[in-house]
Amino acid sequence: MKAIILAAGRGSRMENLTDERPKCLTELEGKALLDWQLEALHAAGVDQIAIVTGYKRECLQARNPKEFHNANWQNTNMVSSLACAEEWLESEACIVSYSDIFYEAKAIQSLMASDKPLAITYDANWLELWTRRFGDPLLDAETFRITKQDCLSEIGNKPSSLGEIQGQYMGLLRFTPKGWAEVKRIRLSLPDTVRDKMHMTGTLQKIIESKNIEIEAIRYDGDWGEVDSADDLALYRRD
Repeated sequence: MKAIILAAGRGSRMENLTDERPKCLTELEGKALLDWQLEALHAAGVDQIAIVTGYKRECLQARNPKEFHNANWQNTNMVSSLACAEEWLESEACIVSYSDIFYEAKAIQSLMASDKPLAITYDANWLELWTRRFGDPLLDAETFRITKQDCLSEIGNKPSSLGEIQGQYMGLLRFTPKGWAEVKRIRLSLPDTVRDKMHMTGTLQKIIESKNIEIEAIRYDGDWGEVDSADDLALYRRD
């Protein structure tokens, strides 16, 4: 199994913590976020890992032998960075991980067991963490709905109530070549300016609307977190 870690962006909300290094090298409990990810992936049995670089790529070149580079990282979003690794995505199933999160190996293993063309993990117990991070969880949360068959039916819209949120998308996915082909089809139908700025959740919502493939939503109950600010680091350290 292969995995792709998306580490092209700077992480501007981290302020001076990313002045000299990519966000994924920010340390949590004395260990870089990237190392938390690499350890979980290896423990799950992933034997080939690539990093999509952008900002401060030189800091990452010694960390992992396989690199895909997004030279236009300043003007593009996550899915454009992922497209830089199309060589892998078109050849076999790949785990895809954001670089500002941490999680356990069992999250990866649950994705590896999926038989759907595209799968994501989600945290059904998200509310407590989001309340601690933001006070009002609706300030940052997006809609997240699933069907009785555990397939994603809505993601990424602005919710008006907590009832529209059945879980928190984690930034951890599994694409098969069929799943990536649907992403590519959708992206090719968009103007360049829209395609370059489209977020992952927006892309997933367009896949839902196209009704060509299903996206499995896999519940995850283990430890995980997203680091968007110095306050997040302080929060997780207290835990």
